[in-house]
Amino acid sequence: MAAAAAAGLRSGLSASVEHVVTAADTAAALGSGNLPVLGSPRLLAWLEAATCAAIAPYVGEADSSVGTRMNLEHVRASPVGATVIARCELVHVDGRLLRFQVEAAQIEATQVEAAQVEAAQIEATQV
Repeated sequence: MAAAAAAGLRSGLSASVEHVVTAADTAAALGSGNLPVLGSPRLLAWLEAATCAAIAPYVGEADSSVGTRMNLEHVRASPVGATVIARCELVHVDGRLLRFQVEAAQIEATQVEAAQVEAAQIEATQV
């Protein structure tokens, strides 16, 4: 990872992404269950998208991050049509290791999940 790009990575960076749950996002469609509600794999992908958005201004074009550890507690079902906001905050930087506190909330209700995501900075050409 380019030193200049990584130089701005610091605790406190944050981002959020907003999605409307569609049939393609459901546990039934993703194979993670048979219910027509937001599937945990899609929720985790949205949370990771928020982490990517938080560090995007500081990551060079030839660099990326990859999730290395996730601890997910999916506590509420979100039906098709629900709007879900995935938020993150970078809470720890140690060299290439980034630790994010993440959460998702359904606009029409309360918290959907709470989690912690760890990622490592990598050079995309080494994948």
